[in-house]
Amino acid sequence: MRPAPTPAPAADTRGAALDAQGFRQWVEAFVPQALQAGIAPATVQATLGQARFVPQAVQLDRAQPEYTRPPWAYLDAAVSRERVAEGRARRRANAAALDAAAARWGVPASIVTAIWGMESDFGRNFGNFRTVDALATLAYEGRRREWAQRELLAALRIVDRGEIAADALIGSWAGAMGHTQFLPSVFLEHAVDADGDGRRDIWTSVPDVVASTANFLAHSGWTRGEPWGVEVRLPEGFDYARAELTVRQDSSQWSAEGVRSRDGAALPALAGASILAPAGARGPAILVGGNFRALLRYNNSVSYALAVALLAHQIDGGTSLQASWPRELKPLSRTEVLALQEALNARGLDVGAVDGVMGPATRDGVRRLQQQLGLPADGFATRELLLQVQQR
Repeated sequence: MRPAPTPAPAADTRGAALDAQGFRQWVEAFVPQALQAGIAPATVQATLGQARFVPQAVQLDRAQPEYTRPPWAYLDAAVSRERVAEGRARRRANAAALDAAAARWGVPASIVTAIWGMESDFGRNFGNFRTVDALATLAYEGRRREWAQRELLAALRIVDRGEIAADALIGSWAGAMGHTQFLPSVFLEHAVDADGDGRRDIWTSVPDVVASTANFLAHSGWTRGEPWGVEVRLPEGFDYARAELTVRQDSSQWSAEGVRSRDGAALPALAGASILAPAGARGPAILVGGNFRALLRYNNSVSYALAVALLAHQIDGGTSLQASWPRELKPLSRTEVLALQEALNARGLDVGAVDGVMGPATRDGVRRLQQQLGLPADGFATRELLLQVQQR
């Protein structure tokens, strides 16, 4: 057993100005931890010895966009006609590798293909940041230091094991790598050498890429032969406060309550299924099961997981969602979310910190407000609702 890593450098840079000199001092303080973790001195020199401060990674990590795209705008871009067409072409062109991965791990080829399209536009965009530079910068910055240090050590191990040369380790500003944007720790645990060349290559080997992605999903809870979910119609009077991933029951119970498949077919057999209404009572409703939750392990965003699922469905020849999105609604800006949170707190609907983020506590406060106003308690905040609460 290797010795336990030493504690992280004690200096906290979160409140200090960040610069190349401070970064170099932080890296030099981190080198003993890398060596104690078992990274070879030559690897440390080839990676940390050449590391450079990346101000853009800090800027992107701290960015707080004024507007968050509504789900329909996100899906319009993610599941475009062009991406569906290319997904079908990539599915055909790489059938042997995709089918082999599906047979071994039980993850449909279309799901893996959809993730490939979502993560790197089928290999066109891996990112152009040196992975060690980006992760060392984020660790130095300090906002997510513990996480960034873990991923940095994992990146060093990838180089140390000869999986890829240090100068070829390129990815996103957050350290994600290759065709399907694995973080270094995920690579170490789940990457697969499917082409038998002795290397786990998620940068240039499509067989390795699709096998690694399927392996990760299988270990994230993907169940062979089970659908991810289905679009549904909800019964009149449905309590939208129950349209949450935390509310789970078998699809047979949902059916007994009047939930029906949108196309009239019987609901698929799903244990612990949940109802999602991404745009509230005025938009589509989807019944999702365990395989949807496996997609959330890849990226913990309902919009992302839904985009992967719908893109895969259309790659397989299916259609888009049948229900219409409430496109007339405008998303709240961050400034408006701040105002909404202040108004909710003023009414005694405690949503905690006023931070401009529409998180679970704020959505719960919106639901309680909607219940007070006699509206469907779907937790979907609109400018109309903001005006109502401000005028009372």
